[in-house]
Order: sequence, then C-alpha cells, then structure tokens
Amino acid sequence: MKKYTKDEMKNIYKLRRDFFAKFLREHSIDVAVIIDNEDTRDANLRYFCGHICDGILIIKSDSSCVLIPWDVNLAKDNAFAEKIIPFTRYERDTIKAVSAVLNALPAKNKMVVEIPPATPYPDFLKIIDAVPAWDVRCRENSAHSFIEAMRSVKDDYEIECTKEAARIGDKIIDGIEQRIKKGKIKTETDVALFIESECRKYGCERTGFDTLAAGPSRSFAIHCFPNYTAGEWPGNGLSILDFGVVYNGYTSDTTLTVAKGKLSAQQEKLIELVEKAAVTGLQFYKKDIPLRLAASKVDEVFKKAKRTMPHGLGHGIGLEIHEFPFVRPRAEPEVTFAPGMIVTLEPGLYDKELGGVRLENDVLITEKGNEVLTHSRIIRIN
Repeated sequence: MKKYTKDEMKNIYKLRRDFFAKFLREHSIDVAVIIDNEDTRDANLRYFCGHICDGILIIKSDSSCVLIPWDVNLAKDNAFAEKIIPFTRYERDTIKAVSAVLNALPAKNKMVVEIPPATPYPDFLKIIDAVPAWDVRCRENSAHSFIEAMRSVKDDYEIECTKEAARIGDKIIDGIEQRIKKGKIKTETDVALFIESECRKYGCERTGFDTLAAGPSRSFAIHCFPNYTAGEWPGNGLSILDFGVVYNGYTSDTTLTVAKGKLSAQQEKLIELVEKAAVTGLQFYKKDIPLRLAASKVDEVFKKAKRTMPHGLGHGIGLEIHEFPFVRPRAEPEVTFAPGMIVTLEPGLYDKELGGVRLENDVLITEKGNEVLTHSRIIRIN
C-alpha cells in the first residue's frame, strides 16, 4: 500500500469533517461532541482526526475541531486537529472539558450541541447545567447516526487499508494451510498464536477480535466459547477458524473451514450448501440491491435443504468489526448496497452431531458489481 504523507492524511480527515459539517449546518447544529474512553468506546474519534483512542473531539459546523486527548504525546504524533488541549487541563473530567470548550465559543442566541446518544442521563443533566447558553441534545437519529451511515461508505484511503488487511489475512491463511500439512499446527492455541504473531510481522496493529478456533467437537457453535483452547485443531471432521487483522485501524474478517479425513455424506452436504450459498449471495452484493434480498436468497438455499442459518448473512467492517450495514432478512427495505461499502458474506450451518461449516469473505461493492477482497476457503486435509 502507498505511503501517505502528513499533508495527504490531514486532507483526508479534513474532507471527512467538511462533509460532516455540511450536515451540521443543514440541520442547524452548531457543534457535535464525540467521546471515546474506557466506559464508551467510539471509533468516530479516530475516523475524524486520526487519534487512536481516549479523547474528546469537538467538531464545529465550520468543520474545525478541538481534540482533548488523554495522552497528548500520542495525539501529537497521530492526530490531525486544529487545536489539541491536554485532558489534564480539565482535571481529567469529561464534563469540565466539554463545558469549558463550549463556553469559550462566541455566544449567539441559543446554540445547539449534540452529545453522544450513549451519554448517561446524570451526565446529560450535568452538561446542561454547565453550559446554560446551549441547547444540549442527546438523542437517537442524530448527527451521530449520520456518522454511522457516512462511515458505511469507505473513501479511497479506507479501501486501501482494508485491502491491505485482506492481503495480509490471505497470506496468513496460506501459512496456516502449509503448517497444518507439515504438522506444525496441532491445536486451537497453535493457530490462534500463529495469527497473532504473523499479523504483527506484516505490520498490523492487532487482530480484529479474539480469534475463534474450534475443533470438530466445538465447531457446531456460531462463536465457540472459549475462543480457543488446547484442544486438537484441526481434528478429523469439521473445524472452523474465524479471525481478522487490523491495518492502519481497518480490519478484515474471514472464516475458513477445515475438512479433515473422510467426511460423512451429511457433512459433505453441509459444505456443499454453504459453498452454494456463498456463490448465490455474491450475485446480490451489488449497488442498489436491498440487503434483505441478498439475505433472503441465501436463506432460500438452506430452506430447500431443510436447513436454517442461525445468523445474519453479513455486516459492514471498517474501524470496527461490526459496522452498518447489516445483511439480514429483517434489514429495512430501503437500505441498499452502495459503492464503497465493504461487507462480509458469511453463510454458515451448524449441527451438534456433524459440526459446523462457515465460509466468510469481505466484499467491496463497486459501481459495476463487487470485488471479493479476501480469499477464505474450505481447506481439505486427507
């Protein structure tokens, strides 16, 4: 992936804030507050200024912003904001920090500020008392909801980062298959730690989530618990591996199934159905097609075989592992695929006796159709 200069990164974040600020002006909102801390994580902080985590970002309707980071040194290295104020200046008190910045802005009638919908009610009341000149709004269907929709369509930088995460994930999958065949991976822990080590080797920040590695005795679970154990992996039968890697903040999300030894006819049928579902679903991952239609078409594949998939067909990925939109039969009919969305396609079937099969890849929606970014697969071991 190309190396971006500081000026290029600064422009990327400015363009995002400019687009968001236009929404604020159109809805007569003067300021939006974003808060990321140990109590409530919010990737919007990083999305709008590049600061990794732990901070308050105040975005004004003219698109300028004030960042109040917990770690000011980290902010100076990574963040792009017109003004950076150490959190220590406000005694590490979020309400004091937000109210100080708002009260310092030029007063004009009753100005409007939107704070995160997840703000606890007692804190909401404290903020109201601390900023009497402001109309404080804490609500659903707000500016923060607009950000969710905004983030669902990736810009060029986000697409490049996700493609790099996908490329690294593919290399890790190839390495896993080679090590299985050489007998170097024998347990769920072996494969989980291999992923952890390899993703760091290739320059990733971390895994996208705790790796899920389930041998044949546990692969019937949609998400196995514990995430991985010292149990055999892959054992004879059906084993599942679900993992992602994070590059420059953006995660991949893939699931592969290992079929080891001679399978029963019923196990082979599970594989056949999941592979057919993946091909069917991909045909509907195209712009302007309702998400619920793609999910329903896959459900039809399973229904004809008297099987049911117990989860949605996919979800958006980005700075978080689960983002809008969600591909499922109950998705709102007006929600359609749009160019720039990166969405998982992950049909799966699970049986207590036979084990589980899931096949998950990440798909970029394009103007002309789609591009499959990852290359997960069914790995067969004799």
